[in-house]
Amino acid sequence: MELEARIGQWYSQISEMTPQNLEARRDVELVIAKLDDGQLRVAEIGPSGTIIVHEWMKQAILLLFRLRGLERQEVGPFEYLDKLELKHDYERRGVRVVPGASARRGSFLSPGVILMPSYVNIGAWVGPNTMVDTWATVGSCAQIGANVHLAGGVGIGGVLEPPNAVPVVIEDDAFIGSRCMIVDGARVGRGSVLGAGTILNPSIPVIDASTGDEVSRGYVPDYCVAVMAQRRREFPGGDFYLPCVLIVKRLSEGERHDKVALNDILRDHGVST
Repeated sequence: MELEARIGQWYSQISEMTPQNLEARRDVELVIAKLDDGQLRVAEIGPSGTIIVHEWMKQAILLLFRLRGLERQEVGPFEYLDKLELKHDYERRGVRVVPGASARRGSFLSPGVILMPSYVNIGAWVGPNTMVDTWATVGSCAQIGANVHLAGGVGIGGVLEPPNAVPVVIEDDAFIGSRCMIVDGARVGRGSVLGAGTILNPSIPVIDASTGDEVSRGYVPDYCVAVMAQRRREFPGGDFYLPCVLIVKRLSEGERHDKVALNDILRDHGVST
């Protein structure tokens, strides 16, 4: 039986799983090892541009926490009690990890990744030459592209349950400003920039400032500069201002972010990176 089918079979019995189920644990540990080395990936962008989610890999991660018990771990002066160890062997992987950073086994870090004091959870994928800046968090199964900068304090939400939930996707060359929160399967397109403090989830409307049109929900298209905003809505109890994300500039396809010009654009709208 193929590994995917076996994981599905074990998952159908998840309520009965314990660390004593050695055969199931063998299969699950194999999936985690392949995720850790980048041989498997929980989600990816398909040929049509839609997100393809491999649910059975998420099922394997959920099974892991049933099939492992708590173990005490010591890392220098620190003590942990968890069911999963941290990644290691960063030099061979070509990854720079600053003291205070940690990544869980079962996440994948591509060559050239830099982790400032930050956290990357199981199932996440981080592309080549991406920086995860200080106090940024990459949640479970999140997919971060190449040459991305997650600025200080960025929160990329994780997703394991419900089983059909789509992970957060940040595409190549994106810049995510300080303290942005991107959760629940939201997506930032290739080369796009989010100003500091932007909140994006599937219920947040994304509006083109030049037309006033809503272009999507929870998705900033490719090569856009976007900031957090509000729009007025009338209710029986009065007028209220609800959050939205405003596209303030369209970059030409392939245009690189000029830091000085980018800061000027964002400061014109009262935000920064």
